[in-house]
Amino acid sequence: MMSELFTETHIKSLKLTNRFLRSATWEGMADSDGSCPSPLCDIMVQLAVGGVGLIITGHAYVSQEGQAGPWQIGIHRDEMVPGLTRMADAVHGAGGKIAVQLAHAGCYAYTGITGCEAMGPSGVEAENVPPSRVMSKEDIRSVVTAFGKAAARAKQAGFDGVQVHAAHGYLLSEFLSPFFNRRTDQYGGPVENRARLLLEVLHSVRKAVGKDYPVMVKLNSEDFITGGLTVDDMLRVAELLQEAGVDAIELSGGTIFASGRFSAIRQGDPDTPDKEVYYRLAAERFKQRVSVPLMLVGGIRSFAVAEELVGSGTADYISLCRPLIREPGLINRWRNGDRQRTTCLSDNSCFGPLRKGEGLFCPLDRQ
Repeated sequence: MMSELFTETHIKSLKLTNRFLRSATWEGMADSDGSCPSPLCDIMVQLAVGGVGLIITGHAYVSQEGQAGPWQIGIHRDEMVPGLTRMADAVHGAGGKIAVQLAHAGCYAYTGITGCEAMGPSGVEAENVPPSRVMSKEDIRSVVTAFGKAAARAKQAGFDGVQVHAAHGYLLSEFLSPFFNRRTDQYGGPVENRARLLLEVLHSVRKAVGKDYPVMVKLNSEDFITGGLTVDDMLRVAELLQEAGVDAIELSGGTIFASGRFSAIRQGDPDTPDKEVYYRLAAERFKQRVSVPLMLVGGIRSFAVAEELVGSGTADYISLCRPLIREPGLINRWRNGDRQRTTCLSDNSCFGPLRKGEGLFCPLDRQ
């Protein structure tokens, strides 16, 4: 009998042949202006050929001041559309589906590249938080508009959907988090106010792409920092997103601020099933209160665990990041009957070549 992981599902107009997603992963392979060269398109084609049901690109910055780092994909200007179109066409030619992750780095913007002052909800002064100016209402309106225009470019380029990045301590996550957001206006205070910018972005994106186009959001389960976003906060935000018409939510956790075992990219191999699924409890609570399809990422390394998550109703889709760097063909391996766990060690050694500008690959493959 075919595993439920390989059943066909739909997210709005998007038909998926399995329940595996490539979670957004910084590829570090874009040109200096943010455009997509052929090697970056080739990475996406490998994932499509390898059987991934839905590929989500690395975070694409929606405006220049929101760029997070070097060699990052841009979707901030119309000049980016031709390269993005080549990427979408290449994936479709390989039989795959692909969505763009829309993002703004907030206070973690790479000011040395952008030439712009970083900005955030409150300009928090704390260790590991870069200095930034407090965003004005005009800044907020500009960001909302930028997300909508970026979504329109994604649709124009032929992508199958968009995902709004509201996790990991970037701008929209900063507004959601009481650690970063100390505002006293309508964008601060109660969680409903802290969610206001995200909801305005969602509305802007929906207006730009129409009611039938898939619009997803990536959300922290919690921040794992003192005074940060809690699971209770997340659940309320998820309810508000559902009321606003989001089509799916991907649940992650941690921030750039946090380190070690609570980082957004945890180091250490969850080498037994009981160590897998970092955000299981949050996902279980999510499913009790929210009916929007749930994409779950974080420490999922074995087929049996993925199957249990979907079979038990804990998640609707399984998102993978580092395992697909190690094995772009992992999903086809599992589909074809080899159900051994991924060979990824979760040691973050893939960041070494990324930071050198060498692109995305697992160094173990070149030893």
